[in-house]
Amino acid sequence: MNFEQAVAAINAADEIALACHIGPDGDALGSMLGFALAARSHGKKVTASFGTPFVMPGPLGFLPGQEFLVPPGEFPGTPGLMVVFDVGSAERLGELAVSANAADKVIVLDHHVTNEGFGDIQLIDGEAAATGQILYCLLEALRWAITSDVAQCILTALTTDTGRFQYSNTSPETMEVAARMIEAGAVPPEISRHIYEEAPFGYLVAAGNALARARLHPEVAVVSTVITQQDLTSAGVDWTDTDNLIDTLRLATEADVAVLAKAHDDGRVKVSLRSRGLTDVGSLAASFGGGGHRLAAGFTVHGDADKVVDQVVAMVGDYR
Repeated sequence: MNFEQAVAAINAADEIALACHIGPDGDALGSMLGFALAARSHGKKVTASFGTPFVMPGPLGFLPGQEFLVPPGEFPGTPGLMVVFDVGSAERLGELAVSANAADKVIVLDHHVTNEGFGDIQLIDGEAAATGQILYCLLEALRWAITSDVAQCILTALTTDTGRFQYSNTSPETMEVAARMIEAGAVPPEISRHIYEEAPFGYLVAAGNALARARLHPEVAVVSTVITQQDLTSAGVDWTDTDNLIDTLRLATEADVAVLAKAHDDGRVKVSLRSRGLTDVGSLAASFGGGGHRLAAGFTVHGDADKVVDQVVAMVGDYR
């Protein structure tokens, strides 16, 4: 990875614009806000954002560094230096892709094997458990101190993208970085409580309705379900409250693959895929224009959610 080039570009910049992907998760936000906090400590002016819908996921509301966030409309149009996090392609930036195209220089930090390699300086490692792991290496290369707030952001990135260090992408290096973050002041119980152990009561209602519709496809070892906007509206919750539903769905021991389709009122169907190991869901998602990793991926299409699920189920065998 081009750490020397990235360090030189960052050290030469007085102002840095930061962005992550639409619908950010703990890795995207944790990495971006962690870098923002570290950059401010070293005299940089920082602006951070992500594409519409510009809504902070509820479980991630505890993350420090949110004072740097601005709506996409207030993001610099022609940044001198732009750093993007956890983004596999420019399209995943939404409307902020315009700023990336106009920037003098773009640094990309990402760990997706499907990354198209956009940007001027690419810090891409498909073996890293999370973008936060790459950020740690960058901060080490910059010789920037890691404060407790920065550590909390990075540990959140690692925790979420490894499923609390339970997924197969958890490596000895990942655990070493996590240990260093705890030494720097990160608080693991706070991260777990906010992300995995809290949800509004309405989530239980909406999830119950979705799980009641779950289907097992034993011939291809798949479990699937659909959750709709109506489920959420009736229960008084929103999409950010449903992030952990896929983890409940994938508990079925009969299934290698879990398929969760989120049916939005505007016709979008956002599909999350998880594999126990036999199926390459990253490549499956890529065939629909999405991406991710071998064992965890997703994509968004327009159509009927049940028909999309049926299509995915019919294709699973091709990716084993």
